Amino acid sequence: MDKKAWGLQQNLLRSIILKSDKFDEAIELCLNQHEMVHSSEVSQRNITTFEDELWQGLDEATFRAMSASDNCTIAWSIWHSTRIEDITMNILVADAAQVISNGKWTQKMNNVTCDTGNAMTPEEIVHFSNNINMNELRKYRIAVGKRTREIIKDFKPEDLKRKIEKNRLKRVIDEGAVLDVDGANWLIDFWGRKNTAGILLMPVTRHHMVHLNESLRIKKAVGRHI
Repeated sequence: MDKKAWGLQQNLLRSIILKSDKFDEAIELCLNQHEMVHSSEVSQRNITTFEDELWQGLDEATFRAMSASDNCTIAWSIWHSTRIEDITMNILVADAAQVISNGKWTQKMNNVTCDTGNAMTPEEIVHFSNNINMNELRKYRIAVGKRTREIIKDFKPEDLKRKIEKNRLKRVIDEGAVLDVDGANWLIDFWGRKNTAGILLMPVTRHHMVHLNESLRIKKAVGRHI
């Protein structure tokens, strides 16, 4: 699948996701969209995904390098979009433990933060990127993707219309997943206006595509200068 086809499928998903008579089609389409923005290890299918393209030939120097045009790194971009999927699917949708809370992921990734990184300064992004364990971040992302697919496959039609509950939004702040500071806490209001279907569209599928495009752009630009 190319990116144009993925975009057309995203439009189709948006148009049918709340139609009860299209539930099975919507779930299948959502899973197809999701598998393309994660490693093929997540879906266990013999395909080359957009994320697979990013990891092909990606060295650590490029992974950690700051892009002047995007003002971020591939390391940060992968972390940010993965954390947001973990938070939204496990806290807001499933009311369960985050993936990062199990398996000592913070320790494995050599990371002292567990928030989304929205409020990081460029200097903080550089520091974060220089210290995060590249291979463990990749494994964490795979674990998050697999968990999301388990949740989606368990849905019933009525689940897609369910509004995000305020006590779950409070959990996000209480667990330090989003910092209660300018530059980050707008996410709480943003997610609070959504239902489950809205979360599946943004961030669980489309948000990843935004950051994968960003990361592929950085890989191409930064790689030439290393």
